[in-house]
Amino acid sequence: MARPAVIAIAILAGVAAFAAARAFPEKLSRKMPDLEVYWTAAARAHNAEPLYRPEDGHYQFKYLPAFAVLTAPAARVPLDGAKIAWFTISAMLVVVLLATSLSLLPAIARPAWWLATATLVVMLKFYAHELILGQMNLLFAVIVGSAVVALRRGRESLGGAALALALVVKPYAILFAPWIVARRRAASIAALGIGTIVLLTLPAFVYGVAGDVELHRAWWKTVTESTAPNLANADNVSIAAMWAKWIGAGGLATVLSAATGAALLATAVFVFVKRNAIQFPEGLEAALLLTSIPLLSPQGWDYVFLVATPAVMFILNYFTVLPRALRAVSAGALVLIGFTVYDIMGRTAYSTFMMRSVITVCFFAIVGALVAIRTRAAA
Repeated sequence: MARPAVIAIAILAGVAAFAAARAFPEKLSRKMPDLEVYWTAAARAHNAEPLYRPEDGHYQFKYLPAFAVLTAPAARVPLDGAKIAWFTISAMLVVVLLATSLSLLPAIARPAWWLATATLVVMLKFYAHELILGQMNLLFAVIVGSAVVALRRGRESLGGAALALALVVKPYAILFAPWIVARRRAASIAALGIGTIVLLTLPAFVYGVAGDVELHRAWWKTVTESTAPNLANADNVSIAAMWAKWIGAGGLATVLSAATGAALLATAVFVFVKRNAIQFPEGLEAALLLTSIPLLSPQGWDYVFLVATPAVMFILNYFTVLPRALRAVSAGALVLIGFTVYDIMGRTAYSTFMMRSVITVCFFAIVGALVAIRTRAAA
């Protein structure tokens, strides 16, 4: 990235941080419930206490034990202070994610400022929801994007290690493991493998080996047992939730969900196979995998779609490459994604929109546009 762009991004990050700190209202400090979950888990890890507790209800900790161990020092910061700090950092991460997404484009066909601004407009509602909840998806997306940028620069070990770190922040980064293996670069494969092993065994230094094993068992139980009740939630945008909403939860919905998920993964394989003529194929492939995460994860909440930021930027950058019909579909999908906001639509219309999984269908259109960009050898 050119020096002027780096300077501009640094200035934007500073402005975002200052604005976030100034705008942080007292009533917002009483929100950010997800950050409170992380902070509580960090405090428990600091004291070597159990992390996964059914009595936590909806706000159970659902991330790998290593996450709590790595963030244990943060528990020394008072919760209110942690909220202000994370809100400010998250605001800066929005800017960093947009800049990283630009770096994933093989070539920039439109002005960078326009791409960043248009992407921000489309994805703004997801960023806002993320900040209000105090979530970690912005951090996850930045780590993954930075890993792919490292791969682009030939720093395979750094890229693999960063993806291992992403796995700790959000376990669904496991989707990138087969992709790394398929690239056949020994350094990134080794770094990802070693990094994952180190991070999985890290809790043993606090809880002991037996405690580490028990924590991972408790984690798996928590994740699997909390999935089914969430499928009927209007804000769940996963494929499994889509079919459950359309035809009702049950065996047929399960089969159709599995088939749809398999088709999405087959699409990712197809895109990978078509990479030979592309100078930097990893950018679009990573964008597709990131977009697939909230669709494949049964815990895919609507705001997780912010990880599709690189995908949206790819479509905006290569819009003229798309077939005419797909341009219309993609444009419609981007408008629906960006402007279907609760405050504009009202309770009834927004609830209907989400319960019919329209947002999920819109992101299938995004996936289709990415496939078209690849088949036309543009990226």
